[in-house]
Amino acid sequence: MSRGQRSLFGEILDWMLAPLLLLWPMSVALTWLVAQNIANRPYDRALGDIARSLAQQVVLAEGRAAFEAPAAPDRLLRTGDADDIWFQVLGSRGEPIGGEATLPTPPIDEPAAPAGELRFRDDEMRDRPVRVAYLWAVPAASAPAARASPAAPAVPPATAPVLVQVAETLDKRSQLATEIIKGVILPQFVILPVAVLLVWFALARGIAPLDELQRRIRQRDSDDLSPIDERDAPEEVSPLVRAINDLLGRLDRSFATQRRFLADAAHQLKTPLSGLRTQAEIAQREIDLGEAGPESLKRTLQQIARSSQRAAHTVNQLLAMARAEDRGAALRLDRVDLAALAMETVQDFVPRALDGRIDLGFEQPPGGPAAIGEPEAAACVVAGHAVLLGELIRNLVDNALHYSPRGGTVTVRVRGDPFGQVVVLQVEDSGPGIPAPERELVFQPFYRALGTGVDGSGLGLAIVAEIARRHRASLTLDDARDGPVDAPHGHGPGARFTLHFPAWPAEEPTSAVADG
Repeated sequence: MSRGQRSLFGEILDWMLAPLLLLWPMSVALTWLVAQNIANRPYDRALGDIARSLAQQVVLAEGRAAFEAPAAPDRLLRTGDADDIWFQVLGSRGEPIGGEATLPTPPIDEPAAPAGELRFRDDEMRDRPVRVAYLWAVPAASAPAARASPAAPAVPPATAPVLVQVAETLDKRSQLATEIIKGVILPQFVILPVAVLLVWFALARGIAPLDELQRRIRQRDSDDLSPIDERDAPEEVSPLVRAINDLLGRLDRSFATQRRFLADAAHQLKTPLSGLRTQAEIAQREIDLGEAGPESLKRTLQQIARSSQRAAHTVNQLLAMARAEDRGAALRLDRVDLAALAMETVQDFVPRALDGRIDLGFEQPPGGPAAIGEPEAAACVVAGHAVLLGELIRNLVDNALHYSPRGGTVTVRVRGDPFGQVVVLQVEDSGPGIPAPERELVFQPFYRALGTGVDGSGLGLAIVAEIARRHRASLTLDDARDGPVDAPHGHGPGARFTLHFPAWPAEEPTSAVADG
């Protein structure tokens, strides 16, 4: 695995185990608090019972509160257990009445409690933590006094409530809390590793379909671009499988196009190359037989030159088509003066037009392709690739000259949009034209209109369509004229190719990139 590459298995495992390992100590802490509370309840209840029992021993004797010690104090206080227990009884003025005099009293700022209300607090006795149960008790009349005057009405006690406290150390509570913790936590030490193993096993089972999908893809032949069956993939992976199938479909179409293109290219190159070989063999045979005169050799060499020119033209067209269809390379769009580029291209074809006695004309916008910055010239500036745009114009002019008869006309015109939105390029000829049913087909590679009697590679218009598409330009084809056809001189309705290019924006960007 390369550096920085993430593992889906490891990431899911981290997200599942990290919270588990984080919650486990929190669970231990919460369990400890709950265990402390659980351990305190029964001992608090017992401690409260002792405090109430001691409060019942506080009586009035001669108008004063007195404490009558229980008959079996050890049994009442459970002395002899693991914990030490102390009790204390204080009078209304804080004077000791019974028990341990050094037992701490409740805080002074504590709100007063009603008589008989049992309360608890944590405190210290002899540097040891203790749990204290306390209440304020009202002394009851002693039994002899009650028997002396049974018919006398009840007289309210003359003394204020007294404080009764019972304190107990925390050893038994800690032991019980520890036992509870052990009973809860110790099983978790077994459950946690088992949970980790189960999570690991569940993830391994969950990712197994991905491994199976990877294995089936690896076992495919390199030329097998058939779609992957989505039913064999998990539902969560179906979008990825569909994306891969879409890519495989596009690759299959691309490879099919390449194979068809290579087959057509081989077929197109086969004819001129066969002609070259045939003419060379004829010339060699005539030389061997002594029949090769100057005129015969001249004709043979001319035929060889034409065949080699056709082969070179076909190769150049193939290279131009490959360059136009190179979608992998980003197309950097620069500022291009389409009028100046068209005029320069037309000038290159003037000698050929003169040889064919064809009137080759160029109609430029008002003001012509002047320096960039003038209003008329700026209207014909587009965002494009100068080399590809030159190839587009060259193929259109070459096609027009190819199909125009002697004495015909070919016109190239460039004009701008008054609103500065588009730039229009038109190339029209006076040839036989293209029937409406074939106007979509002529832009396919190696297609040639039937019945024209003109030989060609069939790549020029396909290159034009591809370059126009990469420049986001619209391309239309119609008849150049609606008048009568001059059949004896070979003049037909002609063909007019019209392209609308987006004009260079008013606010110039630093650069523009199109991926085709």
